[in-house]
Amino acid sequence: MYIEPSNENGRRFFGRGFTGPVTMLNLLRFREWADYSTFPELAPLEPISGREAYDRYVAHTLPFLAAVGGDVRFLGDGGSYLIGPEDERWDVVMLVRHVSVQAFMGMAESVDYLAGIGHRVAALEDSRLLPIEAVDPGRD
Repeated sequence: MYIEPSNENGRRFFGRGFTGPVTMLNLLRFREWADYSTFPELAPLEPISGREAYDRYVAHTLPFLAAVGGDVRFLGDGGSYLIGPEDERWDVVMLVRHVSVQAFMGMAESVDYLAGIGHRVAALEDSRLLPIEAVDPGRD
């Protein structure tokens, strides 16, 4: 289960030396029922699904993302791979573009943004976050 970055992965991320926009490829697998045990202050009165909890996270996050010039470029339902492990599936695939690593980190470290992170934690059974940078297709 991968929900938060490890220290080593954080070092690798910063070591990549991104110089412009960075897009985050999100692969998300939801819990059947959201688990708010580590963030009880955010728990709804009635149980909700992991997908519903993630929708709450997205609604909370979009204003912070827009404030730093970022946006959701793609959001789609996932499923099983055509090429890949047969027993692995992802419920949602999302591409989020940030204008820079600095803008991403500014948002990610904001106290106001972090106040809603519990919805993400409650929602996810597993996830992957792959930072990607556009390259010129004609490069050598």
